[in-house]
Amino acid sequence: MSTITIDGREIPFKAGQTIMDAALEADIYIPHLCHRPGLKPHGSCKLCTVDVDGRSASSCTLPATAGQQISSNTTDLNEVRKTITQMLFVEGNHFCPSCEKTGDCTLQAVAYHLNMLDGHFPQFYPRREIDASHASIIIDRDRCILCALCVRASREVDGKNVFDIAGRGSDAKLIVNAPSGKLVDTDIDRDDLATHICPVGAIMIKEHGYEVPIGRRTFDLHSVAEPGIEPVILRKGKHTDE
Repeated sequence: MSTITIDGREIPFKAGQTIMDAALEADIYIPHLCHRPGLKPHGSCKLCTVDVDGRSASSCTLPATAGQQISSNTTDLNEVRKTITQMLFVEGNHFCPSCEKTGDCTLQAVAYHLNMLDGHFPQFYPRREIDASHASIIIDRDRCILCALCVRASREVDGKNVFDIAGRGSDAKLIVNAPSGKLVDTDIDRDDLATHICPVGAIMIKEHGYEVPIGRRTFDLHSVAEPGIEPVILRKGKHTDE
């Protein structure tokens, strides 16, 4: 089996795997928000940028190639990742102490991992549309980080194409593929993967925000860098690690 080297550690990879795939399989954590195994890579958050043979590349989209020399856990890369994370926090309304997603939020967990102590940049305080039209599901676009995980999950796993990203740059936003633009006019279900995959609190199940007490949630007990750790997903009224 061919190998690549990440931060001095030689690891194997399978044909067709990306650097991120190989790293995760070897229990090497590369910070990321828009990647999830089993979904088509998107490369939008750029947190997983690494140095590959002296050049920068997104590890979630670049195929692993025999002999690659990769640096990930470096001071310079982690400072860039921290800056990106700070920008994500101030660009949206991410107020962890009052958010029902706290402890299960991947953005929050990445910030802890990168030792982010403040937002650094001026807060945007955006005012974006909230869609509470559905009986069971709510969208708070003020928290959306445009990772497109819900878009891909709906298309590739649920087979429904409920979500999309429209616009460019600062005008980009999460939209609902219905003539009305409202979630109530789609065939989304509370058990769909797209309903539960959001790494922040942009898509939530109504009336289930505090079933697991703060202090006992996924990232209250584990670091995001631990092998196999994923945020808790609510399925049919129960919390399970998936």
